[in-house]
Amino acid sequence: MPTKSPVNPENAVELFLKIGLDERVAHNTVANNKVTNNLLAVINEAGVTDGCNRTTGNLLYTVATKFPSNALVHRPVLAEYVVSSKIKTPAQLEAAFTFFSDIGPEKFSSNDFEKACGVGVEVSNEEIEHTVGEILEESKATILEQRYKTNVGDLFRRVRERQPWADPRIVKQVVDTKLRELLGERTAADDEKPVKKKKEKPAKVEEQAAVTPAQPTEEDLNPFLIFPSPEENLKVHTEVFFSDGSVLRPYNSREILEKHLKVTGGKVFTRFPPEPNGYLHIGHAKAMFVDFGLAKDRGGNCYLRYDDTNPEAEKKEYIDHIEEIVRWMGWEPFKITYTSDYFQDLYDLAVELIRRGHAYVDHQTADEIKEYREKKMNSPWRDRPFTRHPKAGDKWCIYPSYDYAHCIVDSLENVTHSLCTLEFETRRASYYWLLHALGQYMPYVWEYSRLNVTNTVMSKRKLNRLVTEKYVDGWDDPRLMTLAGLRRRGVAPTAINAFVRGIGITRSDNSLIRVDRFEYHIREELNKIAARTLVVLHPLKVVITNLEAGKVIELDAKKWPDAQTNDNSALYKVPFSNVVYIESSDFRMKDSKDYYGLAPGKSVLLRYGYPIKCTDVIFGPDNETVVEIRAEYDPEKKTKPKGVLHWVAEPSPGVDPLKVEVRLFDRLFLSENPAELDDWLGDLNSNSKIVIPEAYAVSILRNAVLGDRFQFERLGYFAVDKDSTAEKLVFNRTVTLRDSYVKGGK
Repeated sequence: MPTKSPVNPENAVELFLKIGLDERVAHNTVANNKVTNNLLAVINEAGVTDGCNRTTGNLLYTVATKFPSNALVHRPVLAEYVVSSKIKTPAQLEAAFTFFSDIGPEKFSSNDFEKACGVGVEVSNEEIEHTVGEILEESKATILEQRYKTNVGDLFRRVRERQPWADPRIVKQVVDTKLRELLGERTAADDEKPVKKKKEKPAKVEEQAAVTPAQPTEEDLNPFLIFPSPEENLKVHTEVFFSDGSVLRPYNSREILEKHLKVTGGKVFTRFPPEPNGYLHIGHAKAMFVDFGLAKDRGGNCYLRYDDTNPEAEKKEYIDHIEEIVRWMGWEPFKITYTSDYFQDLYDLAVELIRRGHAYVDHQTADEIKEYREKKMNSPWRDRPFTRHPKAGDKWCIYPSYDYAHCIVDSLENVTHSLCTLEFETRRASYYWLLHALGQYMPYVWEYSRLNVTNTVMSKRKLNRLVTEKYVDGWDDPRLMTLAGLRRRGVAPTAINAFVRGIGITRSDNSLIRVDRFEYHIREELNKIAARTLVVLHPLKVVITNLEAGKVIELDAKKWPDAQTNDNSALYKVPFSNVVYIESSDFRMKDSKDYYGLAPGKSVLLRYGYPIKCTDVIFGPDNETVVEIRAEYDPEKKTKPKGVLHWVAEPSPGVDPLKVEVRLFDRLFLSENPAELDDWLGDLNSNSKIVIPEAYAVSILRNAVLGDRFQFERLGYFAVDKDSTAEKLVFNRTVTLRDSYVKGGK
C-alpha cells in the first residue's frame, strides 16, 4: 500500500533555496505538504537537484503549483522544456498549461506543442518597440489627458495580445521609456490622488421602486453541474506518493473507458451504499440527494447497494427500513445489490493481487503488525511465494474490508461517479492504487461535506445508546433526526430534500447548520399542504351569557388562508354555542397595551366568529385560579377588537368537544453541538417532549388518519401519530409557527 513520503522540512527548504526561491516562499511552501511533494517531484523530473538559476526555479515552482491534474503524465516533458530554456516566459508556460489541459493524458505532437507555446520564437527589441509605439499612438489622446494616471496594465495587455512571446521585462522597459518620451518628467499633479466624488442620493419618490431580486447562478439552480460527464473520465484522478519517492498518477486508458462506456451506454451510474447497521438519519438524506439526484438529473441510474461486510452489526430490520425509507424520500433504485453479491469476485481479485506481487497473506498478530509498521520493517511474510491455500469451514468465513471492497464493487458495477463525504478523502490513494494494480476501470471520485445540524447527535453509536437506554422512544422518536423520526413527526420528504438542496453539495466542512434553517423548509412545505383547523391545548371555559343555552350557530371556517367563501371544499363548519373554550394563556386579570388576549372588561374576536367581552370571572376554591369566564358576544359584530383568539365550542349542550392527545416536541439537546461534550447525555432537554392528554379540537379532526397534517391555528403544524386509536387521536407537533431563520444565513 503506497503512502505519502515524509519530507524533511530542513532538507526541502535547502533544496528550494538552491533553485532560486526566496527564503519566505521556501518556508511557506514546506508548510503545504501537497505543494511540497509536487515541487520535489518537479525538481526530480527536471534533474535540478543541484540547483538552477532563479528564473528557471520560479518557472518550475509555477509548474508544480499550476500544472493541470488531468495531464500529469506529461509534466516531466514540460520540466525539460523549462530547464533547456525552450520555455522561458510566464506567457509560454500558461500556453503550455492550456495545451496539456486540453489533451489530457493522450499522446501529442511535439510540433503542435511547440507551435502553441511559441517555442523558438524570438521577438526582437525592435519588434517590441514598434508594437508599443503603435499602441501608444492609438491611445495618444487619452494618454495625454490622463498622463501618468493612464492604466499601464491595459497597455501591457494589448502588447501581449499582439506579441504573446515577447519578454515581459523588455516590454515594461519599452513602455516606461516611451511614456516618458511622450509625457516628459512626472509633475506634482501627476502624483495627486484623484478626489472621490460623493454619490448623489437619488430623489425620494412616493412609491418604492420594485426591487429586482438577484438572479440565481446555474449552480444554485442545478447543483449537479459541477460533475463531469462519463466520457470525460480520462483525467488523472490523484497522485499516490510512495515511500521510495516515486509517484503514481492513475487514470483510465481510452481502451478501458470505451469498454466501460459500451456497457453503460454513456449513462451516469451512481450508488447509495449504506451499511445496514442502523436507521438512516438526515445526513443520509444528503447522500441520497447527491447520489440519486445526480443520476436523475443526467437521465442515469442509481444503485441501492447494501455494504454488508460486517455481519455482526447488521440486521434484516435495518435492511427493510433502508429500502422503505429510500422510497419514502422519493427515490427509486435502479437495482438493489449487496457487497456480498460480489464476494467471489472480491476473493478472486485478492488472489490476483497476490499473484501480481501487490499483496500477501500475513500471519502476524495485530501487535506484531503494529510493531513492524512503527519500525518501518517489512513483514516476514511479505515475500512469500504465491500458492493457493484451501479454505476451511463455511465458504465465506472471511469478509473483505471496506477499503478493499467498495472501490472494486464500484468498478464492477460500472459506477461513473463514486460520491462520498469528506472523511473518505484520505482513502483516495488506496482506492485508485488498488484499481490501478488490478487494471480495473476507475470511477470518478468526489467528496462533499457532511450534513451537521445543531441540537442533535447523528453518530450511530450515540443514536443507538439513546434508543437502547430508553432516553427516547425508539428509532422513530420524533425528537431524533432519523428519517423515521422526522416522518413520524410529520416532516414531508419534499421539505427534507429542499433543505438539502438549499445547503448545496460543496466541500466546505467546517459548519453546523442551524436547525431553524431546516424548520424554515418544513414550514414552507407544510404551509402549502396542511389544512387549517382549531385546537385548544389548555382549555379555559367561557360561558356566553347573552346566547341562549342549547342554541348552536354554525360558522364557516377556512381550511386555507385564501379560501373563497363560495368554495365549500375550502371551508368547514364549526359550532358556536353558549359554552366555548379558549387557551388559558389567552386570559389574564390585568390588561396592558401590548396584550391582545382577554381580560376583565376587554373584548377579543373569536376566529371566524364573533367579538366577545369579558363581564365576570369565576375563581376556584383558592380564590386565585380562574376556572371560568363569563362573557357577552356581539351578534352584530360592531365591536372591532385587535386581539383574535382560537377557540372550540361545545357541539351540543353538556357535550365536551372532541378530545385529542397532543405531544409537543422540542429540540432534544440544549447545546448546539452536544456531540463535542464529554457529558453529552447530561445536555438532554428535559422539556423536549410534553404530553397534553386532553386537548379540545373541532369535530372535523375526528376523521383524521395516519399521515394527515394540519396547522392548528396560532399553535403550529401537527401530524397524526401512529399511536392513535379509534377512541383517541394523537397528534405530534411538527414545528411551531414562529420562524427565527433568516433566509440566506446558516
